[in-house]
Amino acid sequence: MINFVKSEAEVNNELDKVFFMLKNMSTLKTLPRIMNLAVFQRFFHLASYAKLTKEERTMYDISLKRKWDAEAVRMYQEGLEEQLKAATKAAKAAEKAVLVAKAEGEHKKAIESALNMLTIEEVENLK
Repeated sequence: MINFVKSEAEVNNELDKVFFMLKNMSTLKTLPRIMNLAVFQRFFHLASYAKLTKEERTMYDISLKRKWDAEAVRMYQEGLEEQLKAATKAAKAAEKAVLVAKAEGEHKKAIESALNMLTIEEVENLK
């Protein structure tokens, strides 16, 4: 690392970026623009975490746990809402099916009654 003397402006390939990051990590407050890749962002985040004191790390871990818990609760609630919507939709479909079946049954009964009446009238006419 001692032999690496390039400045941020002189860094031009991935290996130089890695060396620059390793050499200057203790002095960097923010991630340089040239290192706007996920791997460097993750590395910078881990290095920032490593710089924290024990108390700061504990506080950070607690806040991260609370964030994850809140996200889990939100996802669970969304799942319940989706299940409720699906159950409501299924209930409406079942109600509609019952109404259609009832209407069909009433229609068949009316036709049967009409046929029976017709038969009775024909029998009376024959007498």
